[in-house]
Amino acid sequence: MIKLIVGLGNPGKEYAFTRHNVGWWVLDKIAHKFNEEFSKEKFKGIVAEIPGKAGKVTLLKPLTYMNRSGESVIEAVKFYKLKPEEILVISDDLDMPVGKVRMRLKGKHGGHRGLMSIEKHLGTDKFPRLKIGIGRPARKEEVVNYVLQPFTGEQLTVIEQAVEKAADWASETINGKPIEAKSASF
Repeated sequence: MIKLIVGLGNPGKEYAFTRHNVGWWVLDKIAHKFNEEFSKEKFKGIVAEIPGKAGKVTLLKPLTYMNRSGESVIEAVKFYKLKPEEILVISDDLDMPVGKVRMRLKGKHGGHRGLMSIEKHLGTDKFPRLKIGIGRPARKEEVVNYVLQPFTGEQLTVIEQAVEKAADWASETINGKPIEAKSASF
C-alpha cells in the first residue's frame, strides 16, 4: 500500500507554473479531491495528510529544490519507516510527449535530477513512479531553460488533462488500489 506520495517541483512563485513543477500540480489536485490542504512544514517540505483506506497517506512537496529532493524524501521514509514500494513519486519527464502519463512499479531516472537524488538516498530505483510528459526542447542545450518555463497555450490544455488523470490514478492508491503499470495520452 502507498503511504507517501511525493510530487517533485521547486519552491517559489517564480517556479509555480513551470514544466518542472507538474508533480506539485498533481499533489494540489489530490489534496483538493480529499478536501485537504498543505498546512504543515515537515521533512524539509510541506505536507498534507489524507485519510486512506489502509491508514493515513502523506502528500509531500519537497522544499529542497529539485536536485536535492531525496533529502526530503529520506526524512519522511525514516520517520514513517517506509519501504520503497510504499512511496509513489510523481515527476515530469522530458522523454515523453506533452500530455502522456505513465505509471510504473519501478524504473530509471532517465537523467531527471530529482529522481536521481531520491534513488541515491533510498539506495534503490525500485519505487513506484508516475511520470507526466513535458516534451523536449529542439536543442539539447536548452533543457534547463525549457523545464523552468511555463507551458505554451496549446500545451497547457493538454497538460491540465494529464495532471487530472495522474491525480485520479494517485488517488486510487489512497483508496487502496494497488499500483499497476499503465499509460494514457492526451
